[in-house]
Amino acid sequence: MAEAFDNTLELARHVERLGYRRFWLAEHHNISGVASAATSVLIGHVAGGTRTIRVGAGGIMLANHAPLVIAEQFGTLEALYPGRIDLGLGRAPGGDAAAALALRRDLARQGEDFPALVEELRGFLGPKREGALVTAYPGVGSNVPMWLLGSSLFSAALAAELGLPFAFAAHFQPDYLMPALDVYRRSFQASEVLERPYVMVGVPVIAAETDEEARWLATSAQQLFLNLVRNRPGPVAPPTDEDALDWNALERAAVEAKMRAAVIGGRERVRLGLELFLAQTQADELMIVTTTYDHATRMRSYELVAELAGLEKELGREVEARA
Repeated sequence: MAEAFDNTLELARHVERLGYRRFWLAEHHNISGVASAATSVLIGHVAGGTRTIRVGAGGIMLANHAPLVIAEQFGTLEALYPGRIDLGLGRAPGGDAAAALALRRDLARQGEDFPALVEELRGFLGPKREGALVTAYPGVGSNVPMWLLGSSLFSAALAAELGLPFAFAAHFQPDYLMPALDVYRRSFQASEVLERPYVMVGVPVIAAETDEEARWLATSAQQLFLNLVRNRPGPVAPPTDEDALDWNALERAAVEAKMRAAVIGGRERVRLGLELFLAQTQADELMIVTTTYDHATRMRSYELVAELAGLEKELGREVEARA
């Protein structure tokens, strides 16, 4: 675990130097290959070891927590690293049913109270309320920037209703991407936070010196999703020849569906792939998600994407990183 934390901070410093704007960490539980369960703690570790890059949650699974606790945690982070903290919120458990039960003590709620939890959290992070019996110290008045995250239409509609920025997880659930963006943009209501819709899209990218190397590196991500399909999550496996992957037709189709939005290749293929993805989604920001076995190849992939800064300037988009 210590090595994972060290690599995470090294990657954050690396992408900060390369000009990336954000570095987000996601809440996951009961998965041996993911070390970001204590998401707020890890955000503090990364923010404390960097200087300018925004660090945030992509996201906090709000149903697992009392809104007051999250307000206090992120109010503390904002006080320590002012102007650099983002709070992305999701409604999934971030793990299996056993983990959800251990976190929540019951499974009576299945996300239907997510809108109420979001509103409660916004109240704790906003201006002090007259007559309030409970105030988040720290947290009150911090107005930590809040995003709603989703992989379906639910959070897209809620983000539109509340006038909040919306981030879609196309890096693992691309099928609902375009319908969710359409719902969000069509239904958007201006708020004190945003005058117009603002969209971030997570996209899997594996960039390497050649297309062949990138495809070989991508077999680690394929194995990761294959293990998830089989309900056997675990650490990222070393790359292998795709022909050596032991999957049946249904499993292969499921993995390919998870990676349908992936941009994999050398410089030119990645440039063209990101250009097409931006043209299709008209996203305001991209959240680049790179899964490789070797830390050095992941660092290099983000570096190669940064070399495509001409694409960013031409289309007026920002590019972000995600651990």
